[in-house]
Amino acid sequence: MTSTTALHETLRRYVDDGTVPGAVGLVARGEDVEVVAVGARDADGSAPMTRDSIFRIASITKPIAAAAVLMLVEEGRIGLDDPVDAWLPELSKPMVVRTPSSPVDDVVPAARPITVADLLSSRPGWGFPSDFSLPAVQALFGVQRDGRVPRSWPDPDTWVAELARVPLLYQPGEAWLYGTASDLQGVLIARVSGRTLPEFLAERVFGPLGMTDTAFEVPAAKRDRFTSYYRPADAGALQLADPPDGDWSRIPAFPSGGGGLVATADDWLAFARMLLNGGEANGHRLLTPTSVSRLTTNHLTARQREIGALFLEGQGWGYGGQVDVTPADPWNVPGRYGWVGGTGTTAHLVPPTGTITILLTQVAMENPTPTPLMRDFWRVTAGAAQNAAGIG
Repeated sequence: MTSTTALHETLRRYVDDGTVPGAVGLVARGEDVEVVAVGARDADGSAPMTRDSIFRIASITKPIAAAAVLMLVEEGRIGLDDPVDAWLPELSKPMVVRTPSSPVDDVVPAARPITVADLLSSRPGWGFPSDFSLPAVQALFGVQRDGRVPRSWPDPDTWVAELARVPLLYQPGEAWLYGTASDLQGVLIARVSGRTLPEFLAERVFGPLGMTDTAFEVPAAKRDRFTSYYRPADAGALQLADPPDGDWSRIPAFPSGGGGLVATADDWLAFARMLLNGGEANGHRLLTPTSVSRLTTNHLTARQREIGALFLEGQGWGYGGQVDVTPADPWNVPGRYGWVGGTGTTAHLVPPTGTITILLTQVAMENPTPTPLMRDFWRVTAGAAQNAAGIG
């Protein structure tokens, strides 16, 4: 595995130049785990960053939500090919813009219903493509709010009703589009299970896996470990966007399956290990190997990957996360699964090498393109995986 110095120096460099106040980086292969915590939990340096620091993990929530949907599939409560309007009746008669560039009032009926599989693979017809200027995408921005600001969202029923008034950009199943599908998954889980999304995930995922700090809120007793969250400002400065006692001090009206969780590096490690172990951990079977395979296998055509190029950079998508299909960069191992979060987080597992990599920071991404820090982290941990596997 990489020397501690290589990973430490990589993260330390970005703390020292002021890019981030702190970071936690983790690379694991089997029981061999290296964790580096550098910097501080806030820009004032009031407390050092530690391995058990809690972060807003944003879109690396998505694989967890997708896994929860597959639990309901395994129980026979929903089927992959089932139309979702049985549980989301607001979406029973979606309209689709005639072409992606058409105005929002130039619509045709959907050719078929939206299915559970469409939601899991991020192909329901709603979501963000590479071109944000399209009229239907502009309309979606009014509903698909920034997941990093949970208090800006209404309750799930209100949100789904708002979404239903926005036309689809593509026919169901036709195109990979980012974001909306994962939030719909969260609503679907709640309606099918009869529990709130926080209740379902706590009982069925976090409890069995020992993910003790993963939740949609941070109670007062844990806030001394909760990082402050920042947005980049002018001249390389950082602007406080959310303090430890801010938006995550209580469960929001809309618990987002697309990005609402907080967690530690070790909590996401527990989730990733369960996937690498074929769906089982701590004597609990959360998923069958078949479901894990569905989660971590690319479901997109080359054309669909092209439509999502701004986000996917040529790679594929499984259920709730990216799946690498081409070794475009040193870290792109075909079969590598995971995602990035807009709060400055990334988490991946690499089944071919048995490697898990997790990076948690507390500075917002300014666009969908992974940051230089993320790419340098992937580069150094890719070297660790290759060394451990005897590659290169």
